[in-house]
Amino acid sequence: MKDLLATVKSNKKIAENIYMITLVLPEDAGKMHGGQFVNLSTGNGANLLRRPLGVCIVEGDEVSVCYQVKGRGTQYLSTVEAGRKLRVLLPLGNWFDLDGYSDIAVIGGGVGVFPLIATIREYYKSKNFYSYIGFRNEDAVCLWNELNKSKKLTITTDDGSFGEKGNAVSAYLADRNNIRADVIISCGPPVMLKILKQKLKEEGIKTPCFVSLEERMGCGMGACLVCACKSASGENLRVCRDGPVFDINEVQL
Repeated sequence: MKDLLATVKSNKKIAENIYMITLVLPEDAGKMHGGQFVNLSTGNGANLLRRPLGVCIVEGDEVSVCYQVKGRGTQYLSTVEAGRKLRVLLPLGNWFDLDGYSDIAVIGGGVGVFPLIATIREYYKSKNFYSYIGFRNEDAVCLWNELNKSKKLTITTDDGSFGEKGNAVSAYLADRNNIRADVIISCGPPVMLKILKQKLKEEGIKTPCFVSLEERMGCGMGACLVCACKSASGENLRVCRDGPVFDINEVQL
């Protein structure tokens, strides 16, 4: 983990209210994996807390993360131009470790797609990915060219304006007997993960499933406890330090 002063290479809109910012690092930050995240300064002194953003694309000394404009901090971040320098703490958290698996079902929703893209990029040359990705509508669809690294890709939208009408969980369940995945990885809105856990139980699906959780964070290192979630046994877990990737059966959703 390193706290670096990175240079913004680009900061562009890729979908409705979604931006991708690419940072050039001043030194090697070590191997970064899909599921890990960075804590990035907004560049605005009025918003001191850094934003936790999942690693999406890593190429050499460049790392790209994506974010949704939701509040004043991310609104300001969307105005940052190339050449600016921002402090970034990275890499943080654990990741989707797919060693020992060969056929992977990927279930993603909305901005949860970005850690999944990083995982697909990391492993697609040696493993088979079957991806089921849901977006709100056509305007929210982004980076599907990266998702095309999957052996099979199904994109759904709530209103049917792009791809199939429906959601990612239902699309996976309808196709699961055709792919025979030996592991499931997922990231998306809490309601999507809750439904996924419920459906796996109802359908008697025993396939291992790992999920990346999204929580508000302060420090990103486990000290402030802002990102606490509950384990299945009721104990407090820190998403930033114990996760963000968990076995779906080990956490309350």
